Amino acid sequence: MKSIYVGNIPFSASEDDLQDLFAEHGEVTSVKFINDRETGRFRGFAFVEMDDAAALAAIEALEGSEMGGRTLKVNEARPREPRPRY
Repeated sequence: MKSIYVGNIPFSASEDDLQDLFAEHGEVTSVKFINDRETGRFRGFAFVEMDDAAALAAIEALEGSEMGGRTLKVNEARPREPRPRY
C-alpha cells in the first residue's frame, strides 16, 4: 500500500471528487483531506492510499494535471517527521 500526497486541490473539491479521479487508475483504499486544527477549514491537500502498482500509475498520470482550474501536485508521500513537543 502506498500513500500519495495530493496538493493544490481546489477548495471546492470533495473527497468523493478525488476518489473518482484516482479510481480511474486503480482501487482507492482511502482518501483523507487535511483540515486546519484551529479553524477546521480544508488546507488544500490530501492523502490517497492505493496499492503500489495503481499508486505509481496514478502519480505518473495525474502529476501536473488540472482540477477545478488548479494544477495538482501528485507524488509519493514522505513519512511524517516528528514534531517537537513544547
